Amino acid sequence: MEQHAFALGVITLGAAIVNGALGYGFSSITVPLALLFLANRVLNPALVPIEVALNAYVLWVNRDALPNVWRRVLPVVVGLLPGVLAGTAIVSQVSPAWLRFGTFVVILPLILLQAAGYRRPLRGERTAGLAFGSGVGVLYAVTTISGPPLALMLSNQGFTKRDFRAALGFIRLAESTFTATAYAYVGLYSRESAALIPLILPSIAVGVPIGAALIQHVHPETFRRVCMSFDAWVVGFGLSVLLQDLRLVPGPGAYSLLVSVVAIDMWMLYRFFTRDVTTSGVPEVETAVTGGPAASEPFAVRVATPLVE
Repeated sequence: MEQHAFALGVITLGAAIVNGALGYGFSSITVPLALLFLANRVLNPALVPIEVALNAYVLWVNRDALPNVWRRVLPVVVGLLPGVLAGTAIVSQVSPAWLRFGTFVVILPLILLQAAGYRRPLRGERTAGLAFGSGVGVLYAVTTISGPPLALMLSNQGFTKRDFRAALGFIRLAESTFTATAYAYVGLYSRESAALIPLILPSIAVGVPIGAALIQHVHPETFRRVCMSFDAWVVGFGLSVLLQDLRLVPGPGAYSLLVSVVAIDMWMLYRFFTRDVTTSGVPEVETAVTGGPAASEPFAVRVATPLVE
């Protein structure tokens, strides 16, 4: 454990900066990297209690917007509970190598979808919210990651910046609290997991304020997009290593997956930045998906609007 202490500190510092900037992303950055040298059963019980506090902070900061959103996202919260119970059972029974492999397989397409800026509003929000919540509950209990699918869903449904952060904090506080309780019930907490917490907390204390300050000087969508690219490459690398370790693909051929992920992401990055360049000559009116002003909205729709004389 000691040989990985410095690496874990650096990883969680970077993840905390991302979380401070975007309001989510701590586990999305930490887990793919830390799983290269830690098992889910050791890492998850260390991250979940920390995320309870982190999500409570996010919700407290955005508490003024909670009355606007809690009824809309309540079906998601209700759906979380059965999903968390199922995910906890998976963590406690599946072998670490296959659990790590399954984690990467699930989160890679989610990261690429978010990186691509995929948006499709859900119809029948309450009914879909229950099913969506159950899926997110399983994903979070197994991986402690839920930021990418939640960000996709909330941005698709037209939440403005303040409402987005309040809804995200509300859902993530519920899922982390449910998961922390379920982990305690099945006895997943251990001394090895507890030993990781003092290594992680200083990174959060330093990184979150840095991220909050940094996002004031960087376009939020550009920052988010670069973070997703980094995440996709890390997950692609992790999957390639596991394809070899599990003897699913022998030899260097396993790294063809990493090459494919990098190629897809580079193409999407090219489209993202060339789109910005082609619209940079035209004044932009930035509005939230709902149509209101959102000068710093992370998931705002950027509309190039020529001046009308």
